[in-house]
Amino acid sequence: MNTISKHITILTLVLISWVSFAQNKDKGYRFEGNDVVFTFNRYDYEKFTDNTTEEKIKFEDLTIDNVVVAGEFNNWSLYDWKMTKVNDNTYELRKSIADFKDEYSWEFKFIVNNQFWAEPSKYDANIKLAERKGSSLNVYNLKMDIKAAIPNNNGNVRFRLRGYQDAKKVIVAGSFNRWNENDFQMYKIENGWELKLNIKPGEYEYRFIVDGHWMEDPSNPSKVTNEFGEFNSYINIGKYVTFLLKGYSNAKQVVLAGSFNDWNESDIKMEKGDNGYWRYRMPLPAGKHYYKFIIDGNWTLDPENPIKEYDGQGNINSVFMVK
Repeated sequence: MNTISKHITILTLVLISWVSFAQNKDKGYRFEGNDVVFTFNRYDYEKFTDNTTEEKIKFEDLTIDNVVVAGEFNNWSLYDWKMTKVNDNTYELRKSIADFKDEYSWEFKFIVNNQFWAEPSKYDANIKLAERKGSSLNVYNLKMDIKAAIPNNNGNVRFRLRGYQDAKKVIVAGSFNRWNENDFQMYKIENGWELKLNIKPGEYEYRFIVDGHWMEDPSNPSKVTNEFGEFNSYINIGKYVTFLLKGYSNAKQVVLAGSFNDWNESDIKMEKGDNGYWRYRMPLPAGKHYYKFIIDGNWTLDPENPIKEYDGQGNINSVFMVK
């Protein structure tokens, strides 16, 4: 091998190693389409903790019979999410993103033989100091962040672009998917393009990509200037929440008023149920919301909600957080 070939080979190996590192910076899991693939390799861990005695042992002293994924998503079960053996040192488990309900960030670990917790290093990219009832356990959990947006025909956000019937491909990209140019291809409909996504509540910017050309959403008046001197379209996505007021069975009318409707005293009339509650369900954007109940004309704090704040004008309001 001549010197030039040797240098090319070394450079190729370096690039392959760098790409591999970049694609696998988060230990223990990866995304494939709408699936999460958990991966355990025994050589990624130096020590294991006995679940009963909390004794630390080295991996070479451990014979692997089975491996389980345990985390916040399955109440840290030692048995439920059993992994499939790939080879003597590697195990995998594939789960749909839909299995993770409404949360988007989870802590987890691998447990060997339903007894020994694999301890990630503090130098791993995706770790979180483990806690129990607010106290540190002096060990680390792996942390997994689910995608903020996934395609779903029943999703809470519908993107639609009118026209462009001659376009070959239309993509929607935004801060909800780190501006990925390939993830979310829209479907052609009559007189336009459409895609429904299920997106975590929050504030996001987005644009359409029509045959490679980026553009703002012409039907959305909310927009912000981006770093290129152009505009990104803006959305604030909320989720449905239910306000409940217990008791007051003799009340003729209960109205919900808050910062979300400019404290309107007649707009939101709550419904009286047979279970002893007045209720009202509505969508709210992510953030902090202030509210009170108006019971037959009398403004009342939520008696079941201990979180209250002054509004700077001498009034106290109940507080509702949408995350």
